[in-house]
Amino acid sequence: MIQQQTQVDIADNTGAKEAMCIKVLGGSSSKGKFKRKVAHVGDIIICAVKKTLPGGDVKMGSIIRCVVVRTKHPTRRPDGSYVRFDRNAAVTVSKENDPVGTRIFGAVARELRDKNFMKIVSLAAEVV
Repeated sequence: MIQQQTQVDIADNTGAKEAMCIKVLGGSSSKGKFKRKVAHVGDIIICAVKKTLPGGDVKMGSIIRCVVVRTKHPTRRPDGSYVRFDRNAAVTVSKENDPVGTRIFGAVARELRDKNFMKIVSLAAEVV
């Protein structure tokens, strides 16, 4: 469950290492007193880059579009099982929802296949 001000790891080789969510484009309203948009696996968010690698394509402070690939909050599957990860992670995408990087680090959730992010699923080392 990603909302504004959430720190996410960037799981590709664009040069960005960590980013902060500043806007949720996909997603739904969370339960509770305040209605705020939250993103789950497969939703698109707008992020501000907080940490980068030297010599990378992305500069610190730049605004990027990302798709959420891992969340700490458990995701329920139709068969009744749950999947959750150790950290929140996202992959940088273009306006056409194609990944900007050429490699994806770590495992990604199977729910990306249902949301038509097949290029990310094919680049990932492991699909959980």
